[in-house]
Amino acid sequence: MPIFMDRHDLRGMTAAEIASAHKLDLATQELYGVKFLTYWFDDRRGTAFCLVDAPDKDVAQRVHHEAHGHVAGEIIEVSLAVVEAFLGRIQDPEPPIGTENPEMDAGHRTIMFTDIVGSTSMTERLGDKSATELVRAHDSIVHRCLARSGGREVKHTGDGIMASFTSAADAVECAMAVQREFRAFNSGNPEPLHVRIGLDCGEPVADGNDLFGSTVQLAARLCSAASGDQILVSENICRECGDAGAFLRSRRRRLKGFSQLVSSFECTWAGSQTP
Repeated sequence: MPIFMDRHDLRGMTAAEIASAHKLDLATQELYGVKFLTYWFDDRRGTAFCLVDAPDKDVAQRVHHEAHGHVAGEIIEVSLAVVEAFLGRIQDPEPPIGTENPEMDAGHRTIMFTDIVGSTSMTERLGDKSATELVRAHDSIVHRCLARSGGREVKHTGDGIMASFTSAADAVECAMAVQREFRAFNSGNPEPLHVRIGLDCGEPVADGNDLFGSTVQLAARLCSAASGDQILVSENICRECGDAGAFLRSRRRRLKGFSQLVSSFECTWAGSQTP
């Protein structure tokens, strides 16, 4: 059966009430041949997201309607592998010892793209073998910074990496650490690597039919718009981090796939000390 993720607007409900609603879904699911795998609840924004194995969207909605009446506002088909890559799990977490309900994360994620500037010309100039070694150096640096910041690699893009974070602040710190490490790498290597980075944050199911669709698109476009050694972030990131001193307003940009001009901000990492 296909896998779906849905989105509920549940402002005013508590985590305990959401957990009870999930248990009602589990109690009702067998009547319709449906299996609810897990859910995420964003208490701050009043949204919940359910992951469900169902014959189709209508049947999944029918279980919600019969179990507790809180039907989803949106529902999209997803891949379990992609869900796990972005969100880190595809089943309910175990509750802490001595408690009945598990601690549910919000499902809100920050997406980061890295990209090696001039990778095509680098390959033409150095050849496949030497260029591949430099890409491996990039991957090693980014992976090391992800591990320190709690980031998760979603996929390799060929000349960069897309990663997911539960915290916008951790994602920004990771991006800064990546640039600091490349600064150190370039100081001791005859063939420097210059990387650009873009970040945005959002929820799993928004406008469109892709998991984190608009968030991924904006982070990728900001990465493409950035110059070498630059970090560009969205207005969403600035709002989440709340540290005006860390960002400089860059400019409103015309980005592919966005009908309106998009505000971008530059992360001021260059004054940071080399690790």
